[in-house]
Amino acid sequence: MFDRPIKSIMERDRFLTAPPQTTVSDAARLMATRNAGAVLVVANESLVGIFTERDVVFRVIAKDLDPATTHLDTVMTPSPLTLEPSRSYGHALLLMQEHGFRHVPVVESGRPIGIVSSRNAMDPELEDFVSEQRRREHHR
Repeated sequence: MFDRPIKSIMERDRFLTAPPQTTVSDAARLMATRNAGAVLVVANESLVGIFTERDVVFRVIAKDLDPATTHLDTVMTPSPLTLEPSRSYGHALLLMQEHGFRHVPVVESGRPIGIVSSRNAMDPELEDFVSEQRRREHHR
């Protein structure tokens, strides 16, 4: 699995984008709806940042910012490290471990085409089981 190219592993169904002026509340709702841990912030079809679930906690809630009025461009990670789809998943995991993050945007010719996360290392059947269990708990 670790030698496979990112393009064969990257998340396409959880690949979310939003413009920089999106509020944190709107981004969080989008992430919750799609069960995603990150939103790629895009302007003029180019990646300008990434906003993650950890950003909600550390950059918004912990700093007492109002999610309804705070825009992504003020709390995102600007110009995040990215990978090309031909790089190996092992390289992506190493990059995430070295830099302490869980999501890496996948770009081609400067345009975001997907995202890869540390969660992708989970066995697909186990990941499906965990996702289904979370869905069931959420709808109780």
